[in-house]
This record gives sequence, structure tokens and C-alpha cells, in this order.
Amino acid sequence: MKQRILYSVLCGSIIMTASQCYKSRPIITGAGRSTYSSDSSAIGVMTGIYSSLYDTYAGANLSVLAGLSADELSPYDLSNIQFTGYYLDALLQTGTGTEFWNIFYRYIAVADSAIAGLDSATGLTPAVKTQLLGEAKFVRAFCYFYLVNLYGDCPLVTGTDTAVNRQLSRSPKTQVWNQIKADATNAQSLLSPNYLDVTLLNISGERIRPNKWAAAALLARTALYTGAYDSAEAAAGAVINNSAEYSLEASLNAVFLKNSHESIWQLPPTSPGLNTEDARYFIPLSSTSSYLSNLVYANSPLVQAFETGDERKVYWIDSLTIGTSTYFYPYKYKIAAPNATVAEYEMVFRLAEQYLIRAEARARQGNVNGAIADLNIIRDRAGLPNYTGAMDIASVVKAILHERQVELFTEWGHRWLDLKRTGDIDSVMTVLTPVKGGVWNQNWAFYPLPLSALQSDPNLVQNPGY
Repeated sequence: MKQRILYSVLCGSIIMTASQCYKSRPIITGAGRSTYSSDSSAIGVMTGIYSSLYDTYAGANLSVLAGLSADELSPYDLSNIQFTGYYLDALLQTGTGTEFWNIFYRYIAVADSAIAGLDSATGLTPAVKTQLLGEAKFVRAFCYFYLVNLYGDCPLVTGTDTAVNRQLSRSPKTQVWNQIKADATNAQSLLSPNYLDVTLLNISGERIRPNKWAAAALLARTALYTGAYDSAEAAAGAVINNSAEYSLEASLNAVFLKNSHESIWQLPPTSPGLNTEDARYFIPLSSTSSYLSNLVYANSPLVQAFETGDERKVYWIDSLTIGTSTYFYPYKYKIAAPNATVAEYEMVFRLAEQYLIRAEARARQGNVNGAIADLNIIRDRAGLPNYTGAMDIASVVKAILHERQVELFTEWGHRWLDLKRTGDIDSVMTVLTPVKGGVWNQNWAFYPLPLSALQSDPNLVQNPGY
């Protein structure tokens, strides 16, 4: 509790906007007709989004900050205000908790502008135009997926009229989900089935531009979250059945390598000699206090969640001993040192999640045997025996959710979002937050909107509790 009070006092005089929290560079805007007069300039719009998505550390920070909110991570140094705010579930509308709102709406604005510009473009190669429209729809759906999960109801910005956009109210979550589904479905029909190079005309071995299978993976996730279990099973199954393109890596050490067979969509680093931001946040290169203040380690509920013999704990968790204390930390990504050969890309979608989506969708529809078959595929890769628990739907779903906890930990906030969508967040956080030093309030399942957004748009209303 003292930590919570200290945090509130410190943040009372500190306003942390997105530009302060992230080392972002301006992304390419979609404005201007000349932008869409040639293939190369139009392609640059979407390439700029992917580069900026990595540069602003949206993926790594979402993995870190949502992991701190949940039961996955703890900060080495509680004086790190941003980390402590999430860790103690003590977020403020003038600072921590608001970062992702600004980031994802910035990308949505570029996607909206790109869609408008591409729709009216006449000088582009038809295949390039189609692919770019699919990418823009995909990016918009992807951003709204995280906005609706992190903040709840949110404005649906789908046009480029800034006067209109600045006056929008928060749309109900159901409308946002419908937009996500519509965009992802449209993207799936427009995107190439292949991974393309920078010209969008040739097949590439790099899995860094979304294709129709990435859209299918997003559709599967969306359907699971909205209870459309038949659609979730079908979409995930389509990706799984594309065995020519995707397969689970036999070695756990190979999963997060660039262009692994398991990857559906990855983000490459944009600076020479750097690998992933996840590794930078998780792997301690030094035990000095100044260095550790910017790092996090695995919380005990995560470390204790692994079953005996689970090889994921061996290969994806490592430890550091300082004095008499041992700290465990995520080790999915192995390369944190600067100036190293680039061998790892930031994973956004991967095949194991699709197996777990299909398993849960099957179980919730009553296909327990099919669900267990998918569950056992993931367990087998982890070196675990087949599921032998009770065969009722509730027990099998519980086992699948546990498998998600130990398979998808510290990846894009899966655990935090799972706790919310399953209704387990209050029972878990009521126990855990006091152990952290805070006090849980059920309103804090959603992050606060930025005060700056509330001040600029009179029709916006803050989430309860802030």
C-alpha cells in the first residue's frame, strides 16, 4: 500500500505522454494524392507502419506492461514509475496506462488514410493495390483488437475527416468487434496467400508482411474472443491445415527465430545489430542495479504454473542469482546483446496459438475429444504426457487455458486478455494485487483513456475508477 501511495505522489507531478514513453519516429502518413501515384511510394505507407510498430516498442511493451498488470511479471526496481504503475494496478489518466491508446490510434489514422488513398488510386499495379488495401484493413483490425481489449468501448475511426474524428463518442464493444471482423474478413480476401517481398510482386522467404493466413489467424482469435466458436474453429483450422507453410518447430529453441516454420507474422528489427525488444527487456546482461531498473522478471505464479517435466520451463525460462536471491526471467528470445547477428524477429502470430484457439473452440462446442487432440499436440512438443484429466467441458477448457498460460506467456498480453475474456480476472487479481503491494478494483480491468484525449474530444467519457 505504501508503494501505491508513493506511486500516486510521484505521478501527481509527472505527465507521461506516448511521445515521452516511446522512442518513436514519425511514421509515414497516408495523406496526399501523390503518395499513391506509384507502387513504391504507396508501399512505403504500409512499410512505415510496420517499422513504426516495432520502433515504438508496441509489441515488447505490451508484452511487458500487460504482463506486469497480470500475474506474469515483476519489476526488478519498484522505483521505475511506469513498471510500478502497471504492477500495482495503479494507473492514471495522466500517465501510465494510456500509452497504447495513442499508439494504436496513430496507426489507425494512417491505415484510414491509406484505404482512402488506395481506393481512388489509378496508377498502381493492380496486384500491389489489392495487397496494400488488404494490409491496411488488416492493420486497422489488428489495432482495434487491442484497443477494445485494453480500453473497452472506443471510438470507431474509419474515415479521414479530422473534424468528425475529433468529436466521436466511444462505440460499444460489440460494434468495435464487428468492425474488426469485417476488416479482417476483407483483408483475408485481398491479401496474397504468399509472403511477398518489398515490391509486393515476388514471393519472399521473410514472414514480415501480413498475408491471408495472418488475417485468418486474427479472425480465429477474434471469433474466440466473441464466442463465435464455430468460426474460430474453422479459421484456426484453415491455418493449421496449411501444412505446406506452417508447422510447429520440433525444437523450442527454434520457435522465435526469424522466419521459423511456426511464425505467421513477425516484425523485424529496424536498427542494425539489434534483435528483439523482448530480449532487451527480459534478459539481464549485467547485475548492476542501474541496469536492472529497466528490466522485469517472471512472477512466482508464472514460474510455478509449469508442470514437472515441462521443457518450456527449461528452454523458455532462465535465471539470475544476485546475492542470495534468484530471479527467473522469460527466455523465449535469446539475443539481447547489441551488435549481434540478427537471428530473431518479434513474433506477433504463431501456429501454437491457433492450435489452442481450435482446442478451446472445439471444447466449448462440446467436441471434447477433438479439443484434447489439439491440446496434446502442444503438450507433446513441450515434452509432457497426454491430458488424462476429467472429460467434461469445464475441465477440458480449464486445462486449455492453463496451457495458454504456459505456452503464450509474455507474448502480446495474452495472459492479461485471457483473464478478462474468461471472467477470471477479479478472482485472480483480488488475491495477487495485495501481494504486489496494491489494492485491486474491478474497474481496473480496463486501462484509463489519456486525459489529453478527453480534453480534446468532449464526447469521450473516461473508464470508471480513474
